[in-house]
Amino acid sequence: MPIFAVTIFTAAFLLFQVQPMIAKYILPWFGGSPGVWTTAMLFFQALLLAGYAYAHFSIRHFRPRGQAALHLALLVVGLALLPITPARWKPDVVDAPTLQIMLLLLATVGLPFFILASTSPLLQAWFSRLRPGASPYRLYALSNTGSLLALVSYPFLVEPAIGRNVQTQLWSGGFGLFAALSAACALWIWRLSPTLTMVSANEDAAEDAALPPNRTTRLLWLALPAAASVLLLAVTNQISQDVAVIPFLWVLPLSLYLLSFIIAFNHDKWYNRSVFTIALIPAMAGIVGMLFLHVYVSVLLQIAVYSIALFICCMTCHGELARLRPHPKYLTGYYLMIAAGGVLGGVLVGLVAPHVFNLFLELHLGLLACCALVLLAIGVDQRSVLYGGRPRWAWGMIGISYVMLALTLSIHVSLSTRSTIARSRNFYGVLRVFGERIDTPLEIRSLQNGGTYHGVQYMAPNRRPFPTTYYTPISGMGLTFESFPRWSERRIGVVGLGVGTVATYGLKGDYMRIYEINPDVVRMATEHFTYLADSEARVEVVLGDARLALEREAPQAFDILVLDAFTSDAVPVHLLTREAFEIYRYHLKPDGVIAIHFSSRYFDLEPVLQQVARHFEMEAAYVYSPIGPLSTYSAHWMLLTTNEEFLNTEMIVDAAWREAQNEKQVRLWTDDYSNLFQVLAF
Repeated sequence: MPIFAVTIFTAAFLLFQVQPMIAKYILPWFGGSPGVWTTAMLFFQALLLAGYAYAHFSIRHFRPRGQAALHLALLVVGLALLPITPARWKPDVVDAPTLQIMLLLLATVGLPFFILASTSPLLQAWFSRLRPGASPYRLYALSNTGSLLALVSYPFLVEPAIGRNVQTQLWSGGFGLFAALSAACALWIWRLSPTLTMVSANEDAAEDAALPPNRTTRLLWLALPAAASVLLLAVTNQISQDVAVIPFLWVLPLSLYLLSFIIAFNHDKWYNRSVFTIALIPAMAGIVGMLFLHVYVSVLLQIAVYSIALFICCMTCHGELARLRPHPKYLTGYYLMIAAGGVLGGVLVGLVAPHVFNLFLELHLGLLACCALVLLAIGVDQRSVLYGGRPRWAWGMIGISYVMLALTLSIHVSLSTRSTIARSRNFYGVLRVFGERIDTPLEIRSLQNGGTYHGVQYMAPNRRPFPTTYYTPISGMGLTFESFPRWSERRIGVVGLGVGTVATYGLKGDYMRIYEINPDVVRMATEHFTYLADSEARVEVVLGDARLALEREAPQAFDILVLDAFTSDAVPVHLLTREAFEIYRYHLKPDGVIAIHFSSRYFDLEPVLQQVARHFEMEAAYVYSPIGPLSTYSAHWMLLTTNEEFLNTEMIVDAAWREAQNEKQVRLWTDDYSNLFQVLAF
């Protein structure tokens, strides 16, 4: 019945195309944080569970005609809610991001996603009624194939070519096509309902003979997909916090996760237990190695190792899950438990971990859980050579290896907390304050978010006011303050607080307005660093997303506006678009300067900023300051202005400033279009 296969494939494609699409759409409204994707994944997993529960309930409690009628009604309501463009739901204030994201997604894509989520188990159950002797599980593999194609196509085909508003409109049209196909399947079931009822009655005896799964099996139905879900989200967070929050780094792990489903469920022989369980050993070694060495190896190697290891872990979890699949009588309950396991993993990573842990520990725990559950599945399998804890010598070696893995991971946690003065975790990530050379004249404190430094300060009274890292006097920011024509009563805007280093450039009579989205950053900068307290300027910190705040405020008439906001290793994209710079210019004096810090190991944002300068007919000056003594880090800054006096100062000439001339051309970034792939630096 090709129409069932086409409908399931279309539903799966739309299901997984909308996830990165909507997440990217709303990402700018919540500070570009990795938590946006984690929260969105939790929402989608929860709706997937709801869809599976609806399919299970419908099959168990309604006759075929009732199932068809209910599904047709949902399709009609789902169509009435199109298009899914979420622009009208943009929040004015972000004060509870997790809840706000959940409600926003529910209002925009909730019901359409719910209908799509229910399609695979519902149509597989209908297929089993229509074709009693055929296995429905290959349709599950087909569903995952559609999901995989959707994910792969988004960052490479859809995102670079189509704006986000057109994306949502095209997706809404695709949902209309799906609704027509799904309605045809429902009408077919309606028409054949009397026949299906008789077939069902004739098969009752055969189905009753199918033994129900035991408690251990049901536990594994839940726990194995939960472990895989934890690892999926943990690996995605690990990569994103060190590189950037972009759809490609969301899609790659999720694609590998789905690929493991496809392989495991398409054919029994495709999952070779011996091969994949042995492969767990180098997979664990690779991830542990990256945890210890990630700052010393290239990002490409990190992504490769994490991705391969994630695939092997998911293959073992999903392979064992496929070996435990039941008689089709229990099909919808089986899928319901799988979906519940996915939600459980999402809840643990997205809701529990940020409130229970003040470090990223879910990857460590996910690795241990994966190994333990796979070993449990093997140990209770009567077909396994390791069934029942025998031979004892083999299980002894396995136990020793597991303990060694646990000890190694605990050592990594211990080392990552060494020299830590304070740490905290919230929606925006993990912050840590480190102390070095304590009680010496060179004592310093530093603030880190993931692998990115957000500032360093010397603690000795004679060194405390000295600006360090990316903000030294020879940096782009330092030269901006030194070269600006006015030296009194300046109005200074800053996007991104860090430890407050910029405040050291504030003079008596200056007013400095700093925008910071993360309340924990404000607390850390106030409690553990003194730049804000020591500044001669009047400093005011505005809590919230800078763009949202500036959109609401009256013109601030800034002489200097410093953009120094980072998520992972990149400036959040929504701060670099045409619309963002329209806001900045609205708050800038005619002769003001916008100083943008864009240092990154992985992205070259210079051509993006050049394009912005050309669009607004501003002059662009680029400055690079090299690494040096006394915590001086290499830094890249771009200065945009129409102030010729500022650009022609002797300070700028002496500092070897040059007008940026990057041959790489990019399309002007807007809120509707941006593409970090264009500016990869490796």
